[in-house]
Amino acid sequence: MASDLPADGEYRPLLLDESNPQDADRLTALRADSTIEFSDLRDLLRAEFESLIAPPELSEGPEFDRWVFYPWRNVVLGLPGPQLLRVVRLDRNRNNLTYAEQERLGALSVGVVGQSVGHAVAYTLALEGICGRLRLADFDAVELINLNRLPGTLFDIGQNKAVVTARRIAELDPYLPVEVWQEGVTDENLEAFLTDLSIVVDECDSFDIKLALREGARNRRMPLLMQTSDRGLLDVERFDLEPERPPFHGLIGDVGTAELRGLTPREKAPYLIRILDGRNLSSRGAASMVELGESLNSWPQLGSEVLHGGSSVATAVRRLGLGLKLPSGRTRLDLERSLDELAEPDPFDDLVWAELPPEEPAPESGIAAVLFCAQRAPSVGNAQPWTLGVDAGSVTISLAPERSSIVDIAYRGSAMAVGAALYNAKAAAAALGMLGDSEFRVDGPGRLAAVLRPGTNTDPVLARDYPALLARRTNRHFGSGAPMPAPALEALSAVAADAGAVLRSVTDPADIEGLSLLLGESDRIRYLTPRMHREMLSELRWPGDDARTGMDLRTLGLAADELAKLEIARRADVMELVRAWDGGFALGESSRGRIRTSSAVVAVTFPAPLPDDTAELVAYARAGEAVQRVWIEAERHGLAVQPVSPAFLYVRRPEEVDRVSPEFADTLTSVQGRFLGLLGVPDNETMAVVLRLSYAVAPTVRSRRLPIPGAETRG
Repeated sequence: MASDLPADGEYRPLLLDESNPQDADRLTALRADSTIEFSDLRDLLRAEFESLIAPPELSEGPEFDRWVFYPWRNVVLGLPGPQLLRVVRLDRNRNNLTYAEQERLGALSVGVVGQSVGHAVAYTLALEGICGRLRLADFDAVELINLNRLPGTLFDIGQNKAVVTARRIAELDPYLPVEVWQEGVTDENLEAFLTDLSIVVDECDSFDIKLALREGARNRRMPLLMQTSDRGLLDVERFDLEPERPPFHGLIGDVGTAELRGLTPREKAPYLIRILDGRNLSSRGAASMVELGESLNSWPQLGSEVLHGGSSVATAVRRLGLGLKLPSGRTRLDLERSLDELAEPDPFDDLVWAELPPEEPAPESGIAAVLFCAQRAPSVGNAQPWTLGVDAGSVTISLAPERSSIVDIAYRGSAMAVGAALYNAKAAAAALGMLGDSEFRVDGPGRLAAVLRPGTNTDPVLARDYPALLARRTNRHFGSGAPMPAPALEALSAVAADAGAVLRSVTDPADIEGLSLLLGESDRIRYLTPRMHREMLSELRWPGDDARTGMDLRTLGLAADELAKLEIARRADVMELVRAWDGGFALGESSRGRIRTSSAVVAVTFPAPLPDDTAELVAYARAGEAVQRVWIEAERHGLAVQPVSPAFLYVRRPEEVDRVSPEFADTLTSVQGRFLGLLGVPDNETMAVVLRLSYAVAPTVRSRRLPIPGAETRG
């Protein structure tokens, strides 16, 4: 059977297609040979493929299956086609290498000259799947003395080194084309060896051939890599970018191949010392050079250094193949030095919260009490996008544009917060017998002010809300999922209607699940849109931060695992990669989990205002009253309230989506449409806020507020 194998049969397996009559006959003969073992791995490997998360679609089916005969092992394996084998074998490369990057690297042809370090290089390239073809050269045979660094076995002694490498690769991936040049690289075959290569790796011992390889690579504008197993020395020579670049970085001057051939080993020594950088050799390596030919047969190498060399060259090949930064030069990836630099890791900063001073009690009377209550109004990210002032006895709540954010389109969210603050001020004034007239003024884009002129009146409805507004808080704890009683929902609808708004609600668990997915996707987009990510993080207050604005982390109700994940999610570099991979579903996990435990998800809506800056700001400000009234009514019914407003909440026109997230405009538009559909919001209404209502344990921390300038002087 061995006699009719192709010439490369000693290192290339035979791929047999059972549907081909000639291959079928060969398989019949192989099965009849009792010395040959058959093993069918196809079902096992297909099961592995089916277990993968989000694998790519394959363009091949069972017709690409092959029986693979390894003559040197007397074994035939049944394997699926090359695509499935590659996808499954390389799945753990994700996301260190994406599928697109893997495919790009699969187009590389790499030549490796010399098969000691070269064996480690070639096998690592095959192991990572970062080349589409390998060309291996070495004239030498494996000896026992090589097995301290060459990952072969006693069974390989006497075999050509390049053949041993090729066999090992074939047992990893029989579909990867590997050429073996058992005569090594010579002056006669150098040009043929370099033909059609993308990269050449020099790991040979011959100084003459090393220089010839560089001259050939320079002529072909081909990058050359070399790893020397002493302190991890890696050389990169980018002849593709610098065709006039001198070999060996110019370290040997203008000496050419022809001149080297006539030199004795002693005459070559100065050049070798320069190439090896004798000034920076390890002390053991330098001392060993003194002993070469005396107490040492050859240059000493350790297996760990050789394998490390394979890794460093493979990393350089990845960079070259992906067009990443890799200039000409040399570096030392010195493991010994790294171990000399062992140090205790920086301790992880546990979240140790200082005891906060008690909140300032609400003033009992006067303008100070009115201002204090106004300051307790809710706002997106607790930004408190207003300034409070008193002029001629009137309380003025002015929109503060500098506290706006990217999701606050045209200051609509800020206007709603100003309206909520005015409602709070009116409730305090009514409870204290100081209620008077109020109005909204708009002097241009973002120039909204709410004015309350204290008087001597009261209002029982407003006055009733005053204590509840002071106690109001956000509760982000998981809920019980208990159904919301119809009378409670009716009461919320009634107060919204009384404030000129509409309550749109979802209570069906299936619809709540649908909303959870949409809100989770909105959160994913927040994380993956750079500006929204920055603004979202700027709202969070960690231990030691001033928590009088933004959100104290403790108010988020995050479990230990969620806090740990936040440490990763707050990194912009991580989000950049996740965005590039079109991933990040897990980024919405926190929102999805909380929404699913809701008793209801409600939106406070109001008639869509005309596209006019003045009318729009006033309409959103008036909606702030409805938001406040619905919130405290929900708390009266024992419900926990959490705003879960999506990134598109204040988007009213198609072109505004680009302002929120140009990267995800189409996705946000789709999510917004489905979200409004689930809540039943008609085209003639717009949303002021989305609230999650649940039955949950009480929060232990509430958001603080900025001090009110001059409040201490007001009675």
